[in-house]
Amino acid sequence: MLTIGKLAQAVDISTDALRYYEREGLLAPASKMDSGYRLYGEDAVRRVRFIQHAQACGFTLVEIRELLHLRQSDSACCNDVRQRAIEKKLRLAAKIRAMQAMSAALDQLINECADGTQSVDDCPILAALERIEGDGGRVS
Repeated sequence: MLTIGKLAQAVDISTDALRYYEREGLLAPASKMDSGYRLYGEDAVRRVRFIQHAQACGFTLVEIRELLHLRQSDSACCNDVRQRAIEKKLRLAAKIRAMQAMSAALDQLINECADGTQSVDDCPILAALERIEGDGGRVS
């Protein structure tokens, strides 16, 4: 059995993060000592690593909780997990496209202010941002 400190050390995470996972229903101690110390089994190391890897793939804690529930469900199958991974991938792709559009808009603004010697009152970036507000969000 591992104390919360030993578990934190084993998975290179803070004890505060482990307590947060507990509050979010992602992790539970196997038992508590009379002194109140939480004790975790070796399976807790695997579970926290699962959480960390899922976060690295972009899954939120809510989504990770769903994945953990699927893992314990008798009626779930691999396709249920696959569908969630596909949905996550599609959402990430949409975010990437949105960020690429933002980056292109910033490139355009930066290019409009190539010499940077104008006063702030004449700054093309600020002027363009003021125009954006009135034309539906497009940089002109």
